Amino acid sequence: MPFDSREATIDSVHHALYSGLSTCREVVTSFLARIEALNHHTNAILTLNPNALIIADTLDEALAAGNATGPLFCIPVLLKDNYDTVDMPTTGANLALAKSQPTEDAPSVAALKAAGAVILGKANLHELALEGLSVSSLGGQTINPYDSTRTPGGSSGGTGAAVASSFCVFGTGTDTVNSLRSPASANSLFSIRPTRGLITRTGIIPISYTHDVIGPIARSMKDVAVALTVMASMGYDAADNATAMVPPAIAKINYASSLTSGTLNGLRLGVLNGFFNRTGNSSEVAPVNAAMNVLMARLESAGAILIPISETIYNATAIGATLDVQRYEYRELMDEYLSRPSLLGEHPTTLNELYSKKALNGNGGEFLVIPSQYEYVNTALVSSTGNATYVQRQNGIKNLTLALASTFTSNSLDAIIYPEQKNLVVKIGSPSQSGRNGILAALTGSPVVTVPAGFSEPSEDAPVGVPIGMEVLGRPWSEEALLQIGYQIEQLTHIRKSPEWARKPIEGGVYSEVPVVTPDRGNVASVYPLGAL
Repeated sequence: MPFDSREATIDSVHHALYSGLSTCREVVTSFLARIEALNHHTNAILTLNPNALIIADTLDEALAAGNATGPLFCIPVLLKDNYDTVDMPTTGANLALAKSQPTEDAPSVAALKAAGAVILGKANLHELALEGLSVSSLGGQTINPYDSTRTPGGSSGGTGAAVASSFCVFGTGTDTVNSLRSPASANSLFSIRPTRGLITRTGIIPISYTHDVIGPIARSMKDVAVALTVMASMGYDAADNATAMVPPAIAKINYASSLTSGTLNGLRLGVLNGFFNRTGNSSEVAPVNAAMNVLMARLESAGAILIPISETIYNATAIGATLDVQRYEYRELMDEYLSRPSLLGEHPTTLNELYSKKALNGNGGEFLVIPSQYEYVNTALVSSTGNATYVQRQNGIKNLTLALASTFTSNSLDAIIYPEQKNLVVKIGSPSQSGRNGILAALTGSPVVTVPAGFSEPSEDAPVGVPIGMEVLGRPWSEEALLQIGYQIEQLTHIRKSPEWARKPIEGGVYSEVPVVTPDRGNVASVYPLGAL
């Protein structure tokens, strides 16, 4: 019997391997075959690793010799295509970077490989991770596997759709404002946005030193915990000085080993009322409020104590409008990334060049133009950290961080909860991914676990409903406690469901060994205009 990759976990893969039921080649083949047969449902995959089966064979040799070591031994993983890899281009899903080839793995990728993971390939993302719609000039529109009329969240939407569809055991994402949490919410998944500095960001296409973090997205809280432990194992990185802030005791934590030791009984959870839309009752808002109400009632029945937080400072829209600093940091970071000697292949060497006609004509590419993204890029091309407004916003971020710490202390909170998005994930063709609440953690550097909270009512477009997620935010370096809370919620509720079409086994389970999936841009130009800035 071929290995069944549907809803597979790290534990189920290891059971199949160590009991002799499957080989690593059979495990990897089952995922590759699934991608080849079913990717047309989601358009989630940009590239497959041509060395994946060679790596699997090497791991089978180690297995036969009794040397199967590493917490991710033969675990198939997909990377968001803004992670540097030596064996595949790193494109940011942008046509001008289609031939950009790193000569070094990002440290986080190196850590995954050292732990035994098999990198299957790269997932689509919103172009250069600048919005939350998961549409790009290189990969086209990724489709939500639960509702083909909707986006999968973003910017890590390709990863979210792929994990939900069982194209890998877990995947990686990046989070500048919402992008590890939005795809988890929209695809009934689990994720963690770690404290800024816990995982080095070196080798990741950057946006903002202040905002950016990286982390895993998975179908279970335990897989998130195992992946986080591996990705954080690189420790201090001189190229990312935020890693110097990690407390020595935190650096040694195995997040999976203590996962089951938490409890919901007596837990004090703040509820951010300002992060709900209680004034509207539309079909896009009402399901979110209903799901959150049911989940909060279940938390209370399990012994959690919910404390309403109504401070007016907690307004996601206002926080984003007044304190977001991405555009001041973006150009400087991108210029540094693009000009590195270790980055080979045909590619622009500055952000201005990337968005110039030279880059456009030299690579035969077109750039995605969405109103919000167009405005962002135009501003970023002339903004810098030398702007007076940047200094003012950084001071505002410090005040927000202090206010959040005060809220935790004055209410004796263990964590704070709220819906990841006030409304359902938006439809394809929407101008932006509206209603998301990720900005608070993004600016304060706080850790957040995302868990499935429920679904909207089933419909013709969404046979099992549209997924809804909840964020659980903690104090800096509280990942261990947050993962325990997330695990307890998972065990209490068992909310996650797979997409309806993804529940059927694929015929044969045989991979044809085609090394690259050609992105299908589909009718992206009819949904979003393409053209040079």
